[in-house]
Amino acid sequence: MIKLLQTIAVGVLASSTALAQGAPNRLSAAEKSAGWKLLFDGKTFTGWRGLGYDSVPTAHWKIEQGAIKKIASGDIARMRDGQPAVGGDLMTTTAFRDFELAWEWKVVPGSNSGVKYNVSEEFSLAKASNHAALGFEYQVLDDSLNEDNKIPSHRAGSLYDLIAPSAAKTLRPVGAWNRSRLVFRGNHGEHWLNGAKVVEFDLGTTRMDSLLAKSKYRSIPGFADRRTGHIILQDHGEEAYYRSIKIRQLKP
Repeated sequence: MIKLLQTIAVGVLASSTALAQGAPNRLSAAEKSAGWKLLFDGKTFTGWRGLGYDSVPTAHWKIEQGAIKKIASGDIARMRDGQPAVGGDLMTTTAFRDFELAWEWKVVPGSNSGVKYNVSEEFSLAKASNHAALGFEYQVLDDSLNEDNKIPSHRAGSLYDLIAPSAAKTLRPVGAWNRSRLVFRGNHGEHWLNGAKVVEFDLGTTRMDSLLAKSKYRSIPGFADRRTGHIILQDHGEEAYYRSIKIRQLKP
């Protein structure tokens, strides 16, 4: 009887997991118990606004079939790194410090986007003129066609311009949903992609200081300071989709 009950319990857990995976923008009972909260309900922009704006820049973002869609900007003025000269990064209204973040994303051919964290709106607006968030970036990219694929630390899953994803990385085809997760706790960070850890780093180490000194961020004093920051969906001008965005706070 005990073995039978154990088998039933395992089956129920497996079914719950499958349901959670098959039902975007929902939390399972186990996730709720573990402290996870949705950042996107699949229907509205509640909890989000544009960085530097009072509301969501609707020329840049819309909700389509249960996902946040970055609307392609077309032929527009761009900065040297390819970002729009007048962008519209999407920002959580709440800031977080020690957390685990999970989400699903997909791109169209040639797309470039990203999820940024450790972002201060005030710092970003003071240092960048185009409503672009300044913070660590989990790169979202079509590795096959976008020209950023030429630089290892610019490929999907990377800590953008700092650490290339490891060989454990598995990227799903363009148009398919990828599952990503990041952990930022104390000075420790991790990027996960489709179940594999692809990046790991610690702030304040010789390794990280050296990487920062060689990166595009080297001329921005205070860029890597540890702070309570917002989560950002990057407007890089290309079409991209995000859903099942959820977070749980971690103890320091």
